[in-house]
Amino acid sequence: MGVEIVGQIEKINCKELSYGDFAENYLAKNQPVVISGLTDDWRSREDWVSENGLPNLHFFATHFGKSRVQVADCERREFTDQKRLEMSVTEFIKQWTDDSIEDSGKDDKKNSVLYLKDWHFVKEYTDYTAYQTPPLFSDDWLNMYLDSYQMHEDRDHFQKYDQIACSDYRFVYMGGKGSWTPLHADVFRSYSWSANVCGRKRWLLLPPPQSHLVYDRYMKNCIYNIFEEVNETKFPGFKETTWLECIQEPGDVIFVPSGWHHQVHNLEDTVSINHNWLNAYNLSCVWDLLWRDYKDTEESIEDIRDISDDFEDLCQRNLAANTGMNLNDFFIFMSRFSLGNMVLLETYSEKDKSLNSCLSSMAHNLLLNLSTIQKIMMMMISAGGVTAKDVYLDLREAVEDPQFLRLVRDMGRTYAMIHKEEENLVLFSKEMLSKMTGFADQKMQICSPKDLVEMIDRYNTCSSHLLA
Repeated sequence: MGVEIVGQIEKINCKELSYGDFAENYLAKNQPVVISGLTDDWRSREDWVSENGLPNLHFFATHFGKSRVQVADCERREFTDQKRLEMSVTEFIKQWTDDSIEDSGKDDKKNSVLYLKDWHFVKEYTDYTAYQTPPLFSDDWLNMYLDSYQMHEDRDHFQKYDQIACSDYRFVYMGGKGSWTPLHADVFRSYSWSANVCGRKRWLLLPPPQSHLVYDRYMKNCIYNIFEEVNETKFPGFKETTWLECIQEPGDVIFVPSGWHHQVHNLEDTVSINHNWLNAYNLSCVWDLLWRDYKDTEESIEDIRDISDDFEDLCQRNLAANTGMNLNDFFIFMSRFSLGNMVLLETYSEKDKSLNSCLSSMAHNLLLNLSTIQKIMMMMISAGGVTAKDVYLDLREAVEDPQFLRLVRDMGRTYAMIHKEEENLVLFSKEMLSKMTGFADQKMQICSPKDLVEMIDRYNTCSSHLLA
């Protein structure tokens, strides 16, 4: 069975694309696009690229060589992914260059093809600004939140995991010609964007309505490599798939929407920067995956339900380990982010009465965030919601928390920049936040999705002038 390619992914210059157009045509419609011109002024396009257009491996070894990173061996499969190795950046570069020299001298020698993946570069090198996230991709709830909070509320079990794997979802990838990533859909069914600092990639993308065709009949196992001989008995639907393709050039950025399975091949030695992110436009995709994975987790240990004193806690721990967050983490994330949106709306409406009209795109964005979170919380209520004990957000404690102050500041800067309303930017202080819990009335603790739905309702009632 071959791969049927039915079209090319659209390509557009960033000068022809406003944020409103991007949100309407690609975020809301969940459609992929390749965008040129976004990386022209990035420091990484200078420092990380040699004059011949290849990765400047000497620069990486000199400045970042001691970093410990995860490296995939593209020639060796381990379960559903490529075998992972841990090494320093210097060790990776040495093996990469050694293999390249051997490959050029021996046509019959088959070396490992190594691919450095998931390097949390931004978290590790906070004083080195390799790039600025393009405004088109800056409505990024996931990384804004993780810059202030850890993902997991159960810190006894996940403290070390949070410090590494879940510290953020901003990555650097480096690999030689022939390195590749197997077929997959992104973590949390998030959006992703990937920028080629140098090198070229070939992308194959599958629309979400066809996702079931690359799984077995039990929807448990996904095809590993669409270019190998696919077992037609195990994956009978594969022959019906139709794919979109693109060749991503140096400097190009590809937007990969939620739920689009994709396989990626490096056509040259390549360095790329990649973010996973979520916002109001794809939050329902994130919730759908989280709830489906929760039910699968519950089913997988159903046989110990009657003998376990903490069955639900065990489900939540397993869900967090396998999916990256659990229902409790998601609920607290949404609660804090809702409160942040309310603080921004309240502050900016007091500062500039023009925000009271529908003409403010920033106010519209913040209200969209709240309405979307409210809808997802109603889905949580229908599905069973959060049932674990001691999961709540105390509003008074939240607004006194320096972490929350940082989150609100980051949100304020981000939305003012996206919507070009920097003149409305407020320099938040702890004192300002401490005055902003009046909209919550007497309910100072958010203990369930129902509480959050009611809090947003109360806020909308008290701030109905913003909706006029």
